[in-house]
Amino acid sequence: MPQIDHITLPSGTVYEIVDAAARAQQAGAIILRGETTTALVNGANTNPIVIGGEPYTARGNDAVFYGQKEFVFDGTVWHEFGDMSGLGDLAMKDSASGSFTPAGNVVINASSGSGTAYTPQGSISINAPSGSGTSYTPEGSVSAPAISVKTAGATQSVTPFGSAGTLPELSMTVSNGNLAISFSPGTLPAAGTAVTVKTGDAAYEAAQPVFTGTEKKLAFTGVQKKLAFAGVQGTVTVS
Repeated sequence: MPQIDHITLPSGTVYEIVDAAARAQQAGAIILRGETTTALVNGANTNPIVIGGEPYTARGNDAVFYGQKEFVFDGTVWHEFGDMSGLGDLAMKDSASGSFTPAGNVVINASSGSGTAYTPQGSISINAPSGSGTSYTPEGSVSAPAISVKTAGATQSVTPFGSAGTLPELSMTVSNGNLAISFSPGTLPAAGTAVTVKTGDAAYEAAQPVFTGTEKKLAFTGVQKKLAFAGVQGTVTVS
């Protein structure tokens, strides 16, 4: 039956319908046709064969399964290229898993030279000798911060009241028919010494307090132990 690979329009534009390039690439590839019930051996020229209960005429590069064996047809005879006889259940699996329970025991204090060393017990020295332990400062004192003026507040000069002065005096006396009048004008008030007063708050700042401590050292003195696993070899079975 003829097939249409492409269509050419009057404009000259070509549209592909069947991928001719893919066909060309597959021309030399092995094509798996399925499983046959027809007995095949290496070198047999049996053709056609039965696949899925229907007769099939093999062509070059056709491959089929027969039993546990694989055959490919070169256009004339069949060639055996694979035999799955003897393969287990895992032959066709990409992955497998199973459970395994190891047996054995952990020896807390293994013999010298074996196991993994650790130090589970001992004592901590609060003031270890110089050159050992880890330094820390548990006690000391914090200095009081120094407070200073950062910016001065606004000021103003004020002259206070000095002396009050004296009041004027008027006196009149009569003697022998004579009226004598005397008058004292008094003195004016006097200003005092000018003083400067604050009219705005100043800004203050405090220095960072300083902690001065006595250094101590902590050191751990322990008894070394060894952990070792003594096990029994097991077998992992996957099915």
